[in-house]
Amino acid sequence: MKREIKFSLVFRDMWQSAGKYVPTVDQLTRVAPEIIKMGCFARVETNGGGFEQVNLLFGENPNRAVREWTKPFHEAGIQTHMLDRALNGLRMSPVPDDVRQLFYQVKKAQGTDIARTFCGLNDVRNIAPSIKYAKAAGMISQCSLCITHSPIHTVEYYTKMAMELIELGADEICIKDMAGIGRPHSLGQIVGNIKAKYPEIPIQYHSHAGPGFNVASILEVCNAGCDYIDVGMEPLSWGTGHADLLTVQAMLKDAGYKVPEINMEAYMKVRSLIQEYMDDFLGLYISPKNRLMNSLLIGPGLPGGMMGSLMADLEKNLETINKSHVKQGKPLMSQDELLIKLFDEVAYVWPRVGYPPLVTPFSQYVKNLSLMNVMQMEKGKARWSMIADDIWDMLLGKAGRLPGPLAPEIIAKAEAEGRQFFEGNPQDNYPDALDKYRKLMNEKQWETGEDDEELFEYAMHPAQYEAYRSGKAKVEFTADVAKRKADLQAKTQPAPAASAPVTAPTSVTMAMPTTPQVMTVDVNGQSYRVTVAFGDTDNTAIPTASAAEKATEPASAPAAAPTGTGKEVLSPLEGKFFLVKNASDTPVKVGDTVKEGDVLCYVEAMKTYNAVRAEFGGTVTAICLASGDAVSEDDVLMIIQE
Repeated sequence: MKREIKFSLVFRDMWQSAGKYVPTVDQLTRVAPEIIKMGCFARVETNGGGFEQVNLLFGENPNRAVREWTKPFHEAGIQTHMLDRALNGLRMSPVPDDVRQLFYQVKKAQGTDIARTFCGLNDVRNIAPSIKYAKAAGMISQCSLCITHSPIHTVEYYTKMAMELIELGADEICIKDMAGIGRPHSLGQIVGNIKAKYPEIPIQYHSHAGPGFNVASILEVCNAGCDYIDVGMEPLSWGTGHADLLTVQAMLKDAGYKVPEINMEAYMKVRSLIQEYMDDFLGLYISPKNRLMNSLLIGPGLPGGMMGSLMADLEKNLETINKSHVKQGKPLMSQDELLIKLFDEVAYVWPRVGYPPLVTPFSQYVKNLSLMNVMQMEKGKARWSMIADDIWDMLLGKAGRLPGPLAPEIIAKAEAEGRQFFEGNPQDNYPDALDKYRKLMNEKQWETGEDDEELFEYAMHPAQYEAYRSGKAKVEFTADVAKRKADLQAKTQPAPAASAPVTAPTSVTMAMPTTPQVMTVDVNGQSYRVTVAFGDTDNTAIPTASAAEKATEPASAPAAAPTGTGKEVLSPLEGKFFLVKNASDTPVKVGDTVKEGDVLCYVEAMKTYNAVRAEFGGTVTAICLASGDAVSEDDVLMIIQE
């Protein structure tokens, strides 16, 4: 009998690698006891990455979710681990140092044992503070090697990085093969090199199934000395997700390893609960294509976690492109055609932006930049004509050191726009901010929460937290679920002819309404009334969830046209409108004078904030949207009088 291999269920990542959302806290606490009964997991990934942000998006307190979700595993002696993004904490953009320090204190207090830290650039400088803060908070510091495949990312590169992290105090190493494109033989060499020098350091392997390498990779890393294997389970394994528990256990048992047995009765219960949650609403955000293996992913190397949301994003992007095609008299593009164009553009962009490992947030940056290039070129505009501020920070070195050199065309564009490259410690660009957020919470009469967890959440996700506290997030999410359910129903149950009267028992769902419907949504005991439109509508004529009203008040008329005079500032893309990126920033106001090049506002799309800059100077006479409002391409954002 060979040595023991232990399993970790990546329950959070299973969901986010398949779609957009994770289960609600009530669903999580229902499934936790059944996962424990399976009897085969030494560890469970309970939170981290986008978990807290996702909770906020559907109007749920993420701190309650983490505490209640980790508690049963703690009591059962199962370790819990979370994913954090080093300099970026739990979000897409860098985090002030004092917020990072509070982060580990809060998560430890909430019941998380292991901090799996990664830097999307593999910049050890960004990981070093996380090691110190995690250990000071009493957590196990597990540091990640973000695996990708390029001329730069060699066995020697990763071996050197692992040694540096261990010397800095990392308790464990994670081989984070986030796209599943690590080659089995090379991964085995990396693990073997680490174990040869540090046999006592536990190694955990995390991989996605997408391009098809990962079962072979699991066997190779185990043969080289790996201790823990991350697994998924049906109906959320394979595809953009992870290798299935049953397959991995059978393979390793056959290879002579000591592996835990599985309580199959509990397995089937967990499996059925996952399906129940998918049928409830989570499946509405999961593309069927995300369940498929696809060797085309070898080329772009995009990670499973990002692919989970990519297909949903592509639907909106494809609609935007095809609107442009109609105007130009060009044939409509299919989603498959767009996907291939995107993959080809990623292959063009990635080496030119310095080969950042394709992991959050830099996988999104490379994908977003590639997709923006495709969209702009399809509209007859130039490549690189739209680069979000966060992406510029990556290119300029503000987020860390890029593994490879930038292409001359990128350097020339930066110099033409007067942008400065940065060589120092990335953390120096992001000063402490907790005092600012504590002051804001005092002004709003918001409690900072147990162990300052609400303060942490506000400082980490300011825009999403404000939408959660106001109730706006829940209203918009509830309306979106209703619309998606109705759209799905319309596809599977066509509406009957108008002349045929229909009666239906309460157990039968009616066909999709053909006119806007008014819903009442309860948010923390307060009722809101929201109008939901189904199918294709004229967005300018129908109030959306962002204009939700209290149900006790009379409905207002549709918003009047902006009264300001001057030239219109149009949205360059579809997304959500924000006046500022951070709550502590000063927003532009009506009456302000702006100069050409000034940042007016932001459109958040595909997890990045795209700055909208003034193309001319003047006085702001109208701001046409509220922060958080949905916006379509070419919608009027502001009016400026020259």
